[in-house]
Order: sequence, then structure tokens, then C-alpha cells
Amino acid sequence: MNSARCKVIIPALNEEEAITKVIKDIPDSIVSEVIVVDNGSSDNTKNEAEAAGATVLSEPLRGYGAACLRGIAYVKDSAADTDIIVFLDADYSDHPEELPSVIKPILEDNIDLVIGSRALGESEKGSLTPVQAFGNWLSAKLLDLIYNAKFTDLGPFRAIKFNKLLALNMQDKNYGWTVEMQVKAAKQKLSFTEVPVKYRNRIGKSKVSGTVKGSILAGYKILYTIFKNI
Repeated sequence: MNSARCKVIIPALNEEEAITKVIKDIPDSIVSEVIVVDNGSSDNTKNEAEAAGATVLSEPLRGYGAACLRGIAYVKDSAADTDIIVFLDADYSDHPEELPSVIKPILEDNIDLVIGSRALGESEKGSLTPVQAFGNWLSAKLLDLIYNAKFTDLGPFRAIKFNKLLALNMQDKNYGWTVEMQVKAAKQKLSFTEVPVKYRNRIGKSKVSGTVKGSILAGYKILYTIFKNI
């Protein structure tokens, strides 16, 4: 598989302070295009991303999943022969320089889906709230119990073969995006694995875990997504 056909999709909402750092740390020898999907930012995210060399798309419908779907549609229309899609957060909590280790199981072992697991890696103190840590643990237990799919995390840093991603027919437009991918991967019998990744405190305030409302809505949507697909 030609690594030149690897693209990165980064959903972004008001991340002007972080987005340049994220893009600059992505190994450009491996990735052919970095796609930032601006999810209705009111700051300078779009201009910062363009100046850093990214392709910037606009998705006015707010939601992490909506932004990811916009990026997927763009790749499908412009570069359907893409082999691998990598998803990264725009807040610099992930370590983009670890991308080679995240895609390695796809390139070397023909794995379909790779999750960057913060549970298996090193997380900076305070980077995962207690609510996030418990939610990930509970979700992983339910995925194992219901779908016999052994995961340790719902981490945003992940890689998947593009043709397999299209076959999943992803639908969720907000908080259930990551777990929907893992549930559908298990149901479609895709091969998957996890690799340890580092995680640090994000730049700026989280739109989800940084608020009580966001945490409750995210938790509800994740559990709903797990059970509705049974």
C-alpha cells in the first residue's frame, strides 16, 4: 500500500491557537493531504490552517461527526483511490508525530482499523477528566460484552482503510461518531487493533468534556449508539 495515499481529516471548531501545531507535527513524508474541516469557527482557525498548508473545508452544521462526514465526502469525490484515512483532533491533545505507529498495523499486517489508545499509552495529568476515563472504560466493557470487541478506548486518533470506512456507512453527526465506527467495525467483522498513544492537555477549553452539559450529552449519545446497533 502506497503511503502517499494516506490523508488526514481534522475536525476543527475555534482552534486557532492549536491548529498550526497539529498540522506542522504531521509527518508530511507519509501524508499526501491534511484536510481541516472548519465546523463554524468564529476565530481565525480557517486562515491558520490554510497558512500551515492544509486543505480547509467548511461544514456549518455543528458536530464532530458532521465535520468528519464532510471530510470523507471530499476525499471520496477528489481522491477515491486513497488507501488510509487518519482522524486527529485539532486541539493538540494528540501527538501527530505518532502517526507512523498508528498506521503501521495497516501497512504491515493488513489490519482494517487501528485505534490510538490513550489507556494503553501515557496520558498527561489532567488530560482525561474522570468522567472521560470512566466513560471510556464503561464503553469498552459494553463493546466487549455485546459485540465481543475488545477495545480499551474510544480515542479520536485512529486510522482506517478508506474502502472499509466507506463500507461502514457512517451516520452519526456528533458525539457518537467514534463509538459508531467501532460498533460497526465489530459487526462487519473488520480486523482491528489498538496501539498505545500519548495524550496531553489540550490547548484551549474543550467543547465537550469542558462543560457539564457536553459531558452528559456525549455520555448519553455514546451509550445510545452502542445499544441501538444491537
